[in-house]
Amino acid sequence: MSFRTNPDKILDNIDRARSREEERAGAVYSRDATARELETELPEAGSTPTERGRRIFRIVERAYVAAAGSADLKRLASRFQAIGDTYHHHARGDVSVSVHYMDHERHDDVGVTPFEILPAHLEEARLATGTSRADANALRVLRKELRDGVMAAYKKLEPRVRDAIRERADLGHVSVQVTMDLRPGR
Repeated sequence: MSFRTNPDKILDNIDRARSREEERAGAVYSRDATARELETELPEAGSTPTERGRRIFRIVERAYVAAAGSADLKRLASRFQAIGDTYHHHARGDVSVSVHYMDHERHDDVGVTPFEILPAHLEEARLATGTSRADANALRVLRKELRDGVMAAYKKLEPRVRDAIRERADLGHVSVQVTMDLRPGR
């Protein structure tokens, strides 16, 4: 069997080329997509706890939108394109939401939600989009998992956010970080 027809040699060559490109770029493969949003406008003096809670949710929403549109998420989706990058297109990961109260001594509030991407999810995305590009379908699945993960993590985080509002920790600057971590599933 020649080099041109041997799939194992072709895939090995692709993997070596990709490794060389990553080494040349000087960047070690990063397995997460992160977005951080900072709210510097202070809430009004007479704002209710409900309004202040909505303010924090809006910051979380802006961080989610930034993460969903980031180049890091597209880079994670491209890992589904070549055979061997994610074992049989199966991956596991976590979505985390971290709220940092910058003008208060309160510790960060963090909520984490796990997720799993199976080949069936990519097949459903392929049928919905009508394209067979693995990276485009993976991007669609990752964005759905990011959205669901942020909502689930915020639901876990919401009682602690209400406690922070009672402690008046949110009256200063607030920073929110949304992170999606992805690793191959075995």
